[in-house]
Amino acid sequence: MGVGTTMKDRVLSGMQPSGMLHVGNWMGALENWVKMQDVFESYFMVADYHSLTTGYHDTRELPAKVLDMVVDWLAAGLDPDRSVIFRQSMVPEHAELHLLLSMITPLGWLERVPSYKEKLRELAQRDIHTYGFLGYPVLQSADIVLYRADKVPVGQDQVPHVELTREIVRRFNGLYGNVLVEPEAVLTESRVLPGVDGRKMSKSYGNTLNLGESQDSVTQKIRVMVTDPARIRRSDPGNPDVCPVFSLHKAFSDTETVQEIDRSCRQASIGCVDCKGLLSSAINLKLRPIRERRVTWESRPDKVEELLREGAKSARAVARQTLDEVKDAMHLATLQ
Repeated sequence: MGVGTTMKDRVLSGMQPSGMLHVGNWMGALENWVKMQDVFESYFMVADYHSLTTGYHDTRELPAKVLDMVVDWLAAGLDPDRSVIFRQSMVPEHAELHLLLSMITPLGWLERVPSYKEKLRELAQRDIHTYGFLGYPVLQSADIVLYRADKVPVGQDQVPHVELTREIVRRFNGLYGNVLVEPEAVLTESRVLPGVDGRKMSKSYGNTLNLGESQDSVTQKIRVMVTDPARIRRSDPGNPDVCPVFSLHKAFSDTETVQEIDRSCRQASIGCVDCKGLLSSAINLKLRPIRERRVTWESRPDKVEELLREGAKSARAVARQTLDEVKDAMHLATLQ
């Protein structure tokens, strides 16, 4: 299980375990991951250590969240025979390399990471003034360089994190020799989808359409979804540019349908009820194979745990070699 030695570039990406995924997670990242499996030697990580940086206060639901998320990965098309799928905490080399890299990372580098102060403001109600939260970009760097990842698929907001990793690699190699691989950020196509209330789709808003959601549930949520606030009557011309329903059409409907809805809405020749019906059909059509695969994997939790263990074995084989080379370069004791 997992991938063998190839001449392909290697990628590493991960998600914090947050339970069931929604269609925004799918189109924002997961869809790209599925495509990468045939192009790159791929490592996909459940970043459960990272989840502790803001959620350390209560970890009781962590196992269930890991299982739900990985089931969604598999349902969406990640293949353990083409990718290494593993849980971060099953590979202790992540924590050890994080410790070693933290010794050479200047404090100022971490304090200038854009997301640091943003998160402190966003989560002001939580006590996250911890060493772990400040140092999570170093752990992220350890995640990447452990697997000698050539490329790191990220959205624009994560580019500073990859650049920090490159700076840490250059500092390490300057001190101890050319040991670590300097990764390259690869900007991936991603879509920010609106939720059923018109705001960005997010679990924190409770406005999501989940990958495993039933057909009836999707239809009901779309039926009450907000639309163009200025279109009060059926006879009023609409403005698709400000309508969250139309934004979802652009993500799920074919080009011909999108163009027809754009025209018909502006001319008031289609009402919001009919428009929503077409959207429900389009979303349910795309989710049908994911739902079917999800039912299969959800009924086999032992199999999911097994593939995570097998993935961790494959990941550790690579991580251990990198860590031994790092420790040897630093004149520290290794297990060899």
